[in-house]
Amino acid sequence: MSKLFCLTLLLCVTAFLIQNTYAGGEGSLRPEDCKAACDVRCSATQYLSACIMYCNLCCAKCLCVPSGTFGNKEECPCYNNWKTQEGGPKCP
Repeated sequence: MSKLFCLTLLLCVTAFLIQNTYAGGEGSLRPEDCKAACDVRCSATQYLSACIMYCNLCCAKCLCVPSGTFGNKEECPCYNNWKTQEGGPKCP
């Protein structure tokens, strides 16, 4: 019985680690998920309409939006590396 319990616990921990490692990564969203993800991403900015517009453009291209309202762009390299003509970040 204890071997079965240990095996089940190991599987649960492994599933949790895999989900946390790969969740939110590039290509993890469907196009229809972009609006909700961008609403969360842009919720703390005073430039809401511009943030949502660029976030949705970036999400449509990369199918990924970093977690939180700021930073965490390393979760989505495509989102992070897309630059403006001036070399600044395109995605909020």
